[in-house]
Formats: sequence, C-alpha cells, structure tokens
Amino acid sequence: MTAALNRIEAVTEPLSLPRLTATTREIDPVDALEFADPSSPVAWTRRGDGLVAAGPDLLHIDVGEDGRIAAIADLWRAIAQSADVDDEVGVPGTGLVGFGAFAFDESSARPSTLIVPTTIVGRRAGRAWMTRIRVAGAPDIADPAPIPLGPSWSATLGPGAMDPERHDAAVRQALAAIEAGEVSKVVIARDLTGTIPAHADLRRLVRSLAAEYPDTWTYAVDGLIGASPETLVTVREGRVSARVLAGTRPRGGSVHDDDIASGELQASAKDRAEHRFAVDSVLEALAPHTTSLEAAEPFTLELPNLWHLATDVRAALSDGASALDLVRALHPTAAVAGTPTDRALAAIRRIEPFDRGRYAGPVGWIDGDGDGEWAIALRGAQMQPAGEVEGETRSLTAHAGGGIVAGSVPEAELLETRVKFRPIVDALA
Repeated sequence: MTAALNRIEAVTEPLSLPRLTATTREIDPVDALEFADPSSPVAWTRRGDGLVAAGPDLLHIDVGEDGRIAAIADLWRAIAQSADVDDEVGVPGTGLVGFGAFAFDESSARPSTLIVPTTIVGRRAGRAWMTRIRVAGAPDIADPAPIPLGPSWSATLGPGAMDPERHDAAVRQALAAIEAGEVSKVVIARDLTGTIPAHADLRRLVRSLAAEYPDTWTYAVDGLIGASPETLVTVREGRVSARVLAGTRPRGGSVHDDDIASGELQASAKDRAEHRFAVDSVLEALAPHTTSLEAAEPFTLELPNLWHLATDVRAALSDGASALDLVRALHPTAAVAGTPTDRALAAIRRIEPFDRGRYAGPVGWIDGDGDGEWAIALRGAQMQPAGEVEGETRSLTAHAGGGIVAGSVPEAELLETRVKFRPIVDALA
C-alpha cells in the first residue's frame, strides 16, 4: 500500500479493511531507535526495553469524530481477527502491533491516531526481535537499515496562550466552580510554545527522555513525544493493572529537604483528597470489566524532579475486553480531567484558552490478542506534523497541568506546572 492509500480518515461508512500478515523472528540485540524515522519516530520504551517502528506506515488510521476511541477499538478488532500471525518469540509486543495516540477531548480538532508499521524492532528481558507486517499477498520489502543519529539541536520555548497571569485567573475560575458545587476537582493546564530546527532528528529527544527518566514510559507516536510516569492501563493474558498519580511535590534540594517534601505529600489532606478522586474514577471504570479488583495503599513515587502520590490498581479481566476497550472506559480519569467527569470537561473547555490536542490523552500500543500497554500522555510535546513543515523551523506545543480542589493556591499550582514541564523542557534544551 502506498502512503496515499494507507490513511483511513473516517469510520462513518463501512470500510474494506486489508487482511494483514505479521511475522516475528528473534534477532541479535540492536539499537532499535536507530531504525526509527528521524522526523517522526514511533517508539515505546521503558528501562531499556520497548518497541520501535521502522520503515513506512502500513496503516495510518485517523479518526476525528465523536466516539473515536470506540471506533478505533472496533477497527482494530476487525483487523486483528482477519490477520495471519506467525510469531516464534511470543512475548509481549510481538506479532501484530498497532501504536496509538489519542486526543484528550472528543471535541478536539486533532484526530486520534492508530499506526500499524511495516516493521517493528523490539526488545524485552534480554530478547530482541523483528516483526514484519504486510498486506496478505503483497511482496516483501527490504529489511530496514539503521540510520545514524543526526546532529544535536535545541528548541526555543516561550509562554503560550496560558501565561502565568492567565493561569492565576484560570485557577481562580476553577476554585469558583468548586465553591459553586459545579465540580469537586478540575485539572487546569497551561501551555508553552516554541520551535525546533525543521530537520531536527527527533530520536535525540526520545533518547534523552529515556536516559533521564528510565522508569517512565518514553513514547513517540505521530509527533507526540514525552516521558509519562502514569500507566493508564496494561492488559496481559487476562490480567489488568494501572497506576494512578495525583498529588505532587517538587524534590528537595538535600536529603533532609527531600524527606520533608515526601512526608508533607503523604500527610496532605488536600493531596490525598485529590488522589482519592482519581483512584475512585479508575475503580469505577474498571469494575464492569473485571473481577478481583483491588487498589493498594497509596505511596510516594520518586521521580528525578518530583514526588507523586501513587496507587497501583490490579484486577482480572472478566469479559474479554481489549486494552483499547479499557482505554475507552477509563479515559479521561479524574487525574487529568476532574470529577464529575462531564462537568469537569465542560469547565476545562470554558476555562482553558486552547485545544489540548493529545496532551493527557491515551498513548501506547495494542497487539493482535487485545493485550497492550497504555499511558497518559504527560511530560511531553506535540510536534507540528512533518508534512506541514515549511521553512527553517518546526513548531511545537507542550502542556502541564495540576488538579484544582478546594484549598488549592494559585501560586502553588503554577509552581507545580513548572516542575512538571521540567522533563520535556530540559530534553528540548
């Protein structure tokens, strides 16, 4: 299929979907990122393991209408059911795989996207493999070759539509909505905008984030690149897990100050209330699809730049739902929208002066069995599509937000966004 034919942009009419074949074979370990497209890498890594797409897209599915996650889930189910898979490795991430980056809001102008690459290079637990995916009956294409990384580069960044003064006003609007009983919590984000060189090798950004934040999900899908600490959902052989983050403190400058920051977060009634909203929203969404659903006790998660209040959730899948079905059920959680969800979304649309695009939306991968790993797209930036770049620079937008609840202080919320911007800002620099 050519690049012009592989892009599916609507699902309102019945589609004639191609029958795919996927072949996975073990290979010697390689630097997988060197096989990615420098201008638009597709990658998913954590602690040295992960998946990287190589070569052109086989399918690039864009859906920009209401019910977009459900539509993509149904499309993927149809594609997977008709596919022929020859997988000699048999670990998570082998066989037929699609990579997704979805819009935060159903009303977003940016579509939700699922990409099926022609080639995937993967690594997990010391094993490496290559998966080749093609339309049944189509001729094989040559194995991809590694591409040396391009020169180093840096970005120019500045305030976006939500500068600090406007952010202060936005937080006060959110507090007024809480006081009026409209919502119990609402997440307010602000933005930074900037440019990078038009021909910058974005794999350097992926590598920098993966090196500095190895315990996060480093993701790159369709120009969306970041390092998220928050697992939306993982589905593997009938088991479901998620990690909920809500409540934040900057790391201290010394061991003593760091211990104080962690202890303050654990003891904070405001942060624990915000965190409970997020945990409850995940449990409520997973309950219809699972059994043995349980949430562990909250703990403080240590990252290089901050502390998060975190809770791990585990369950057994009971109804055969795929990872995308659970993404649809979970998104948006209270951790990135607020509660009640519908009212929080309405408040976000009213208060924030921008379309979030894919910030705080689901990002991850799904395989032919419906298993997969999905995170919330945080600590990242959306690059201007490579095909739209003209001139010497390429634009980008980054977002960071915080949960506003009764008792939130605008100055503290601004500081929280600055801390959350640090991973992507440092990597872009």
